[in-house]
Amino acid sequence: MKRTFYRYAWVPALLAAAVSCKTTGSAHRTADKSAVWVTDAANNVLFQQQQLVMGSAATPTGIPVITVNSSQRYQQMDGFGCTLTGGSALAISHMNAGARKILLHQLFDSTGTNAGISYLRLSIGASDLDEKVFSYNDLPKGETDMSLSRFSLQQDKLYLLPVLKEILAINPHIKLLGSPWSAPVWMKDNGDTRGGSLKAECQQVYAEYLVKYIQEMKKEGFTIDAITIQNEPLHPGNNPSMFMPATQQAGFVAKNLGPTFRKAGVTTKIILYDHNCDKPEYPISILNNPEAKQYVDGSAFHLYGGTIDAMSKVHDAHPDKNLYFTEQWLGAPGNLKRDLAEHIQNLTIGASRNWAKTVLEWNLASDTLYKPFTDRGGCDRCLGVTTIGGNTYSKNPAWYILSHSARFVRPGSYRIGSNEPQGLSNVAFVRPDGKKVLIVLNTSKQQQRFAINDGTANATGLLEAGAVATYIW
Repeated sequence: MKRTFYRYAWVPALLAAAVSCKTTGSAHRTADKSAVWVTDAANNVLFQQQQLVMGSAATPTGIPVITVNSSQRYQQMDGFGCTLTGGSALAISHMNAGARKILLHQLFDSTGTNAGISYLRLSIGASDLDEKVFSYNDLPKGETDMSLSRFSLQQDKLYLLPVLKEILAINPHIKLLGSPWSAPVWMKDNGDTRGGSLKAECQQVYAEYLVKYIQEMKKEGFTIDAITIQNEPLHPGNNPSMFMPATQQAGFVAKNLGPTFRKAGVTTKIILYDHNCDKPEYPISILNNPEAKQYVDGSAFHLYGGTIDAMSKVHDAHPDKNLYFTEQWLGAPGNLKRDLAEHIQNLTIGASRNWAKTVLEWNLASDTLYKPFTDRGGCDRCLGVTTIGGNTYSKNPAWYILSHSARFVRPGSYRIGSNEPQGLSNVAFVRPDGKKVLIVLNTSKQQQRFAINDGTANATGLLEAGAVATYIW
């Protein structure tokens, strides 16, 4: 397959040669230098580094100009990442120690050509990508445990927590978000792991259950930065799952979860909704309730329905509250050209330009049969960031999608202003170290030459149709 090399330069220099970058791991931690990183699936260019030379000549005429304005600051980023499901942890744990160490460094180290994932979502209890359905308080049918005396993280201690400890050894600053797929069965009105709703008489004990999860995780060495109240509360078809309409979620936050967090001294953020962009009225209606709003940090979204600009509708209604993008799957076997363009445009760029503090892909890993997943509703075609077979692994589309953002847009960065010339979708950030990052996707059907201007220096770039480039300077 033809390999295309890209030419980038801060005017006046225009460099023709691609510069290779060897992965040296955590022992080689130099600051990011000015560079461009390119992925062009059509021409087999996969996260390839190009050299960047800075200059201050005038912006070239006759080509589109992306103007980056660092004086326009928007949301501060918490990070880019994915969900470490129980199934992901199981697949990773089956690797030998040496292979697992290499994989985890390539995923979570932010140097060299590593992906630099900086944010992880965890399931509170099982998700549909676990080998079996479980909660932390499973009881024989007919029994209850209102004191939560039989609460246990035992299932997570088998695979999830050991893998998570290895990840935190690589990046101790990674933030963790917890999301429940279901309350324990004995708290639900249908007595099943799938569907049903939280019983009114169990709302307080469920709030205490979530507090206990945060406290027990802390004892194990993990700080839960935030939780969403219910994964996909309007989709009771997964296994596990639980239906929770907005009115119930509002009451649960106002009367149970918020006061219980406050009484226990829990500072973990409470995030609403965690479902599709087709129902922005769900979180807005809760935030319109002052009794509930006082306890809420923000709202979370997926994009299996609606359009990404729904997030801005919630921001406009309640600009004092944060927004998070927390899940989007990629279907197996994957198509890098299509998946890269769709996720970079809609999520990396789209969610960020619509106020998201996090942008998260779905599951981190699975085996070569896309297992494990639960019966009666588990996802049997969810393609992980990586697919693991024995002690080997693949880099799937989400790996490259995340590398273009997580590797460079570090936590604490701010989204800054940038215009979008036709066919050049983009988003810009300024990092805590002062460096600027610009992610550009050529959404047109032809090669595009363009300029970048940040007010003090200029650059020219050349991107093939469907290619993405991350600039750092």
